[in-house]
Amino acid sequence: MRKLGTGVNLVALPLASFLTYVCVQWWASWYPGQEPGGGGYIAQRMMSARDERHSFYATLWFTIAHYCLRPWPWILVGLASLVLYPGVSDKEASYVMVMRDYLPPGWRGMLIAAFFAAYMSTISTQLNWGTSYVVNDFYRRFVRRDATDAHYVWVSRAATIATMIAAAIVTFYLDSIRQAWEFVLESGAGIGLVLILRWYWWRVNAWSEIAAMIAPAIGFLYLRVFTSIVFPYTLLYLVAWTTICWLVVTLATPPEPEAHLIAFYRRVRPGGPGWGPIARRAGGPPPEAIGGLVVDWIAGWILIYAVLFGIGSIVLGSFGMGLVYFAIAVAATAIIARDLSRRGWKSIAQ
Repeated sequence: MRKLGTGVNLVALPLASFLTYVCVQWWASWYPGQEPGGGGYIAQRMMSARDERHSFYATLWFTIAHYCLRPWPWILVGLASLVLYPGVSDKEASYVMVMRDYLPPGWRGMLIAAFFAAYMSTISTQLNWGTSYVVNDFYRRFVRRDATDAHYVWVSRAATIATMIAAAIVTFYLDSIRQAWEFVLESGAGIGLVLILRWYWWRVNAWSEIAAMIAPAIGFLYLRVFTSIVFPYTLLYLVAWTTICWLVVTLATPPEPEAHLIAFYRRVRPGGPGWGPIARRAGGPPPEAIGGLVVDWIAGWILIYAVLFGIGSIVLGSFGMGLVYFAIAVAATAIIARDLSRRGWKSIAQ
C-alpha cells in the first residue's frame, strides 16, 4: 500500500501542477507580455496596426506564434538534453551544455550575442517602465507637481539607479531563473481577474487594482515566512486571498465619477450585464450580449492548444494525432470566422 500510495502521489503532483497552470495561472497572474485583460505590450502593437481588422489578425498571429511555435525549440532542446546528459543535477545547465557541445562556433557566437541583446532589451524596458511608474504616477502626482522638466529627469535617473539596485538585491537571493519566474508569478497572483473584470463591471475602480497589486505581496511574504507551501500550490492561496481583498476594497470605496463612466461606456461600448446601469444612465442601447464572445474565447483557446499539441505530435513522429489536432484547430478557426462574419467588422470597431 505504501508503494501504491507513493505512486499515486508521484502521478498526482505533476497533474496538480499542470491543472494549476492551465486552469489558474493564465488568467490569475500577471507578467510582462502576458497581461490578462490587455496591457501595454499588446496594446502598443494593436494600436500600431492599420485598422481593427489588421489588429485582430496580427494579435491572433502573435498568439499562435508565441504560444504554439516558439516553445517547441525550447522543448526539443530540453528533451535532447535529458538524453545527452542524463546525470546532470542542474537541469537548467543542460541548455548551455547543448550549446557548448553541439553548436558550431559561428552559431554559438550568434546565439550568445542574441542572449546579450535580449537581456539588454528586457533590462532597459523594465527599468524605464518601472521608473515611469515611480516618477509619473507617484512622484509627479503626489510629491512635486510643479517642478521643472530638468528636475523630473534627475529624479528619473535616481529612480532608475534605485530600481536597478533593488533588482540586484532580489537577484542575489535567487538560485535559478525558474525561481525568478516563480517569484514574478506569485507576486502578481490574483491581479489578473480584476484586470479582466474592469472591462465588464462598472464598479471596478483604481483602488481595486491597487489592492490587487498589494495583496499578493503581503500573502507571498506570509506564505514564505509562516508556511511550507511551495510553488505552484502557492498560487491557489494567493489568488483566493487577492480576490477577496480587491473585492472588499471595491465595495468599500466609491466608484469612479459617473461622468467618467458614461464617457468611457460611450467610447468603448463594453459588453455584458456588468455595464447595464451605466448604459441606462447614458441613455443609449443596452450593452451587447457577450455570449458570442464567450464562444469565440472557448474556440480560441481550443485553437491554441490544438495547434500546440498538433505541432508537437508531428515533430515527435505521431502524424496521425497531429492531423487530428490540426483538424480540431481548423474547426475552431471556422467557428471564430463564422461569428466574425456574422457580426461584421463594424461592430468590432465600435
